[in-house]
Amino acid sequence: MGAAVTDRWSIKSTPAMDAEQFQLWQALLEERTGMTLSNERKTFLETSLSIRMRELGIEDYDTYYEHLMVGSTESRAMEWSVLVDRLTVQETSFFRHPGSYALVEEFVQRFKAEQPDGASLDVWSVGCSTGEEAYSLAMMINEQLTGSDRKLFYGITATDISLPTLAKARKGEYPLRRVLQVDPQLREKYFQPSGNEQTMAVAPVLRERICFARLNVLDLSTAPMNDMDLIFCQNMLIYFRRWRKRQIVNRLAERLAPGGILVLGPGEVTDWQHPDLERIHFADTLAFRRCR
Repeated sequence: MGAAVTDRWSIKSTPAMDAEQFQLWQALLEERTGMTLSNERKTFLETSLSIRMRELGIEDYDTYYEHLMVGSTESRAMEWSVLVDRLTVQETSFFRHPGSYALVEEFVQRFKAEQPDGASLDVWSVGCSTGEEAYSLAMMINEQLTGSDRKLFYGITATDISLPTLAKARKGEYPLRRVLQVDPQLREKYFQPSGNEQTMAVAPVLRERICFARLNVLDLSTAPMNDMDLIFCQNMLIYFRRWRKRQIVNRLAERLAPGGILVLGPGEVTDWQHPDLERIHFADTLAFRRCR
């Protein structure tokens, strides 16, 4: 009995994936999410799949592939959600790209100066991952729009493909080491004890302003977001082919209100233009304004 238990839980080497299997998984990932997996990331795919396969008691890649393709719609959707969460890199942090947030700050200041009382700033965080980006935007905007006699409002829609990732974002609890990177004044105002010495929680004043929702960027044509004042999409387009990047940003551009801005990650899209958008020249940023 003891030998059997030991063998069952022993550390097993990651099974090798042949070229045909790798191409099959590459095609599935791109078809379902639009993301591409280069040959250099084959080991990453093998490791990620193997860990999940062990959890399910599945021995080989082909069986796991079939597991994702057959069975009830609900079970397949749940398993796909878990796998996507494992395969998408969630490297993020609060105020990750300072130049982009400086542009947002200037944009919100102009919105505050130009809009009448009762106006609402509508924001969309695309590919929000575990929520740091959306909460950073909320802190920035809240600082600008509150604390005066003006009655201005804002709301943020934050979308991602991964349900487990969105669950973490909604919870709004982060390791202390990440929160300590936030400006002390903002940290004091917008974070509170979580009951765990190793984490801190985002304050309700921010959480109530954000709606986290699942969205695959391949389905942008059916997304309900329209007339957005600010669309923030960073560190996501790097996973897509060039033609797919252009398709995504074209669809995002269509969702902007006149005068609204689209903020992308510097260098993520090159040689892209849209007839309704003009480039915003701002230090260390890649951003566009809808001019008509």
